[in-house]
Amino acid sequence: MKTLQAAVIGCGSIHNCHVVAIEHDADSRLRAIVETDIAKGQQLAQRYGCDFYADYHEMLRDPLIDVVHICLPHHLHLETILAALAAGKHVFTEKPLALNSGEVKILRQAAENAQGRVGVCYQNRLNPSSQKIKTWLESGQLGRMQSIKAVLTWSRGGAYYTESPWRGRFDTEGGSLLINQAIHTLDLMQWFGGGVLAVKGVVDSTFLGDVTENEDSAMASLQLANGARGLFYATNCHSTDSPLLLEIHCENGLLQLHHNALWLIQGKNRTQLISDEKPAGAAKSYWGDSHRQAVLNFYQSIRHPQENNYTAVAEAEISLNIVGAIYRSSQLRTWITLTD
Repeated sequence: MKTLQAAVIGCGSIHNCHVVAIEHDADSRLRAIVETDIAKGQQLAQRYGCDFYADYHEMLRDPLIDVVHICLPHHLHLETILAALAAGKHVFTEKPLALNSGEVKILRQAAENAQGRVGVCYQNRLNPSSQKIKTWLESGQLGRMQSIKAVLTWSRGGAYYTESPWRGRFDTEGGSLLINQAIHTLDLMQWFGGGVLAVKGVVDSTFLGDVTENEDSAMASLQLANGARGLFYATNCHSTDSPLLLEIHCENGLLQLHHNALWLIQGKNRTQLISDEKPAGAAKSYWGDSHRQAVLNFYQSIRHPQENNYTAVAEAEISLNIVGAIYRSSQLRTWITLTD
C-alpha cells in the first residue's frame, strides 16, 4: 500500500490533532509543515522530523506530497484549498469549509473539476455517543423523533480574540460563536434530523461586546426535515467550558447526552448506552477525540476511491448554510427557508 505523504498548513492549537492523526496511521507520513512564524515552524519541523516551509505555495510544488491539511484562520481557507486542488493535492480542512455560501459555490465547482478530494473535519460526528445516537434513530426502535434540544455554554475571554485578531471579525472569521464554536452542534442537530428546512434565530453580543464585533450568544428554532423541532442555545460567555447537553425526544423514549455520557430514558428506566472517551494527547475535551478517525476515514477514501466515509463539500455546506440563515433571520426577525 502506498504511503500517503502529508503536509499541515498552519500550526495553531488545532494542528497537533492533525499531526497525531497522521502519525497514528501506519501508512501515512508527515512530510512537511507550513508556518509563517519561522522560528516556531523550524522548531516544530525539528520536533516532527519533517520539512519546513514559510510559504505554502512553495510546499505545493513538492510532487511527493499527496494530502494537505488546512489549519488556518477561516478567511484563508478558500484561497488555500483552491491552490492545493490546482496543484493536484487532496485536501483535508478544518471547519468551516469557507466564510459563506458564495465561497462554497466556488469551492464546489473547483472540487468537481479537481483530481484530489476535499474533506472537512466534522469530527464530532464520529464520537462514540454521536454514532450510537445515529444507530438508535435509524433503527426505528424509539419511533418518530419529536424534538431535539442542544445547549452549549463555553468560555472565551478577551485574550482569545486579542491574541488572534482574525477572530471576532466578520470579514476574517465569518461571524463568531456560530461559525466557530457552535457549528459542530448545529451540524449534529441537522445530521440527526435529516437536514433543516427553516430556521428562526437571534444572535447578540453581550459580555464580549468590547472584544468582538460579532455574536457571543445565539438561540434558534429549527424545522427539521424529519418533522421534528430543533431548539438550540449557545454562548461563549460562561465561566467554564461545559460539556454539550443534547436531548432527543422520540415517541418511545429520550436520548440524553449529559457530561459526555449517553443515556436512554424510558419512563422510570435510565440506562447508560455509552460514554465518550476522554480526549488523548493534546486534544481539548470540547474538540472530542475523533480527529484520528476523521483523518483515517479520509485517507481510506483516497486509497479506496469507492469509499466515501468522510464529510465532503456538499455535506459540509449544510451546516454553514444553517449558520448563514440564523444570521439573516436575526437581522430580518423572520423565518428563513433553506433550499438546496
